[in-house]
Amino acid sequence: MQQDINKHIPPRRDFLKKSLQTLAAGSLLGLSACRDDLKQAAGLEQATETYNGETIEWMAATTWPPNFPILGEGVQMLARQIEVMSAGRLKIKVYGGGELIPPLEVFDAVSNGSIQIGHGAAYYWSGKIPAANFFAAVPFGFNAQQMNAWLISGGGWQLWQEIYAPYNVIPFPAGNTGVQMGGWFNREINTPADLKGLKMRIPGLGGKVLDRMGGAAVQIAGSEIYTSLERGVIDAAEWIGPYHDYTLGFHKIARYYYYPGWHEPGATLELLVNKQAFESLPPSLQEIIRTAALRANLWMLSEFEAKNAEYLEKIISEGKVEVRPYPAEVLRALQNTTAQLLEELAAQDAPTKKVWEHVQAFKQKMNRWNQISESAILPYLQA
Repeated sequence: MQQDINKHIPPRRDFLKKSLQTLAAGSLLGLSACRDDLKQAAGLEQATETYNGETIEWMAATTWPPNFPILGEGVQMLARQIEVMSAGRLKIKVYGGGELIPPLEVFDAVSNGSIQIGHGAAYYWSGKIPAANFFAAVPFGFNAQQMNAWLISGGGWQLWQEIYAPYNVIPFPAGNTGVQMGGWFNREINTPADLKGLKMRIPGLGGKVLDRMGGAAVQIAGSEIYTSLERGVIDAAEWIGPYHDYTLGFHKIARYYYYPGWHEPGATLELLVNKQAFESLPPSLQEIIRTAALRANLWMLSEFEAKNAEYLEKIISEGKVEVRPYPAEVLRALQNTTAQLLEELAAQDAPTKKVWEHVQAFKQKMNRWNQISESAILPYLQA
């Protein structure tokens, strides 16, 4: 019986040869299809171009103070990288917030073509575009890793471009703060009732949630936080994290430093490019801008994580501040209020509803995966 079967089996050498040929042919076809998909995703379908020696000069404005650590520095770095990668074909002059235009007018300036590039955070334009909140941060939303997964591989970036398209603006992810701290307080927070009457500097949807909890969200610039907290104009304030908070001296005037930053668990920062200006560029320069934006996205997050770890140790070692977790009861109350608020906002605005439903669907899938990946291993990484 075995001899009869062997008659129908080709010699091992011939079998392997034919298998490898088939595999190679399939791989080449697969690689070709993959390259086509990548080219299409990156906008490189027509990458052939000619260069006439022209130098293109653009202006960029940010919402951050000039040379602001990490944020402003990151934009300056991005501009230098674009100039280097383009061999000087595209030069970008960066202006800090207020140097060229007021910080909160950056989006409009890019939209109308007064400048070609802007950098900020999408929730700054939420008064104009309510759905924009989701492309920066929403309370109890995505952390940085989840945000990148949603934007880059989960369809979020395409949805972001769709939301901004009527305004003549193309957005790119270009930075992330990571999980922020919950804020500086001069009174203890033990129960949800302790939030009633609390005057806190906290912007965006986090501020709206605090208002619903009986507190009072106060909108003041970062440069005014120290004085307001010191003089008792406000009872608490959030900014970003240990690095910037220590630099601004909040640890000298506040008693408690609460965590986590439920209001901004992974705030994405954005590069805004005027649509006509971008589309006038040759494909190679368009791709350089995409690449520089994603590089800034990685660098800023990495820098925040490294610096925050270093400066948290400084805050703890000085022993003047109690670093405390929010009680679970307080976080649950804030989370429930956030869910109610988001549902109401979605019911009032069709684009917001579309983005909110997209986020919920992706978050559900991510949660299942994270439960057996990040959440499962994290306790052992901290051991």
